Amino acid sequence: MRRFVMFALLMLAVVPLAGVSAAGASPRVELKVATIAPDGTALVEGLREASREMLEKTGGRVGLKIYPGGVMGTDAVVLRKVRTGQLHGGTFVSGGLADVYGDYMVLGMPMLLKDYAQVDRAREKYEPMLTEELEKRGFVSFGMIESGFIYLMSNKPIARLADLKGLKVWVPEGDDISRKVFEEAGVQPIPLPIPDVLTGLQTNLLDTVPSSPSAAIILQWFTRVKYLTEVPLLYAYGTFAIAGKWWDRIPEQDRPVVREVLTRAVKEVDRRNRRDNKEALETLRKQGISFVPVGPDAVAGLEEVCRKALETFRGKGLFDLDLLEQVRRAVEQGR
Repeated sequence: MRRFVMFALLMLAVVPLAGVSAAGASPRVELKVATIAPDGTALVEGLREASREMLEKTGGRVGLKIYPGGVMGTDAVVLRKVRTGQLHGGTFVSGGLADVYGDYMVLGMPMLLKDYAQVDRAREKYEPMLTEELEKRGFVSFGMIESGFIYLMSNKPIARLADLKGLKVWVPEGDDISRKVFEEAGVQPIPLPIPDVLTGLQTNLLDTVPSSPSAAIILQWFTRVKYLTEVPLLYAYGTFAIAGKWWDRIPEQDRPVVREVLTRAVKEVDRRNRRDNKEALETLRKQGISFVPVGPDAVAGLEEVCRKALETFRGKGLFDLDLLEQVRRAVEQGR
């Protein structure tokens, strides 16, 4: 189970809901899709509206059955259910499809993208290629869904690497890359499932969490921290994808319509998430969270730690470090 502190941080909640059909009558092809986003969120509502539009434009032939709130399990569990036919697709964090195409998570590597200008240039250049390569490997993606930048939030100010020493830092269970980065920085992180993080903060098992601004508010983590380190650790994103073998069961004449509708829905959620994260960052300021600036020497030190940590994955087949360096050069040239 390989993933980053990414898309799940923005949307995860444990909500005990049954599958929700997005329309009254059953369509000829009903794509069963799962997401960790709770019912009522922009993502679930966007997919539900997309299903209604698909049903209308295909004459009732194609629709979605949506399982929100994580009832179908983690990315790894959803992927397994897709392979066995219990599900046909869903939302995945960028590393959630690592077993299918590890390079899909390349834009979310630690200390790679630093601001939205870099994000937009990197996505313009690499998102089409990553989407195409994912489809070659059996998953039709309708575009990236931004979760936002991940920041360190803590109960002690963190302005340099030395400030991490002795802190109780959370990483998600199974997140090998985040774990390795913190270990390289001299910290032994504490792995926990996301639903246990708030309790960990309340009981002092944890005092530091990486999070997007929106996630910190949605999951109420901001109520248990005092500081936000201003340098983004990484850019988080996910995708909504359908397994190719199930996509091929859609009537051929309906596929262009379905692709257009779902691509548009994903793009709108992607746009809204950026706006929401910017607003959430200001909300955290207003809630009294102190923003800790980081000097250029400290940023350079953190970049070096991340480079060393990522280098340990060379030859292990998780992702292509040469592609990462290509992206890094493109980002640096863009500066």
